[in-house]
Amino acid sequence: MLGLAVRSVQLMVDRGEIQAWKTSGGHRRISKESVTKWLASRQGNTRLDATGSKESSEKTELSSDYKILLIEDSTHFQNLVHLLINQHFPQASVHLANDGISGLAKFGQIQPDCLLVDILLPGIDGAALITTLRSDPLFANCHLVIVTGLTPEQLEPYAFALKGLPVIYKTRLALDLIPQLSQAMPQQSTA
Repeated sequence: MLGLAVRSVQLMVDRGEIQAWKTSGGHRRISKESVTKWLASRQGNTRLDATGSKESSEKTELSSDYKILLIEDSTHFQNLVHLLINQHFPQASVHLANDGISGLAKFGQIQPDCLLVDILLPGIDGAALITTLRSDPLFANCHLVIVTGLTPEQLEPYAFALKGLPVIYKTRLALDLIPQLSQAMPQQSTA
C-alpha cells in the first residue's frame, strides 16, 4: 500500500507516524486503517490544479501525457515549479510531496515520468531517497533532476547519490528548469 521498503515503514512506526504493535515473536503488525489514515493525511494536498491551487485528493485528476513528481518542502518553490511547468508544458501533471517519506509513497503510486527532488527534506533526505529509488525497478524509466539551494561545495557529502545526475540550483530555477525538462521529454513542445 505504501510502496516503501520495510526499513522505511519500521522507521515510521518508531516515530509514531503509523500505529503498530508487536507479536509475541517480535514482529510488527500494522493495521490497514492506520496506513490508510497516514496516506490520507499525506495526500490530501499533494496535487496542484491549473491555477496553482492545491486540489483535494478526492477530486478526479485529469489524465495527462507526462507525470512530474516534485519532492520539495518549500511552498514557494512548489508554486514556482508548478507555474513554470504549467506555462511551458500544459499537458504535464505536477504532483507534490512535502517530505522524503511521502515522496517515496507517491512515487510508488503514480510512477512519474520525471522526478524533481530537493536534497534537504524532512524525514529522509534527498540523497537517501535517491539511493532507495535507484534500487526499485520502477525507477528505471524515470528522469531524475536534483533541485537544491545548496552550493556545489555543500553538495559534496551527497556526491555518492548525485553522481551523473543533473542539478538545478534554486537561484537559477527559472532559467534552468524548462531546458532540463525539454531534454527529458523531447517530443513535447514548449510554449
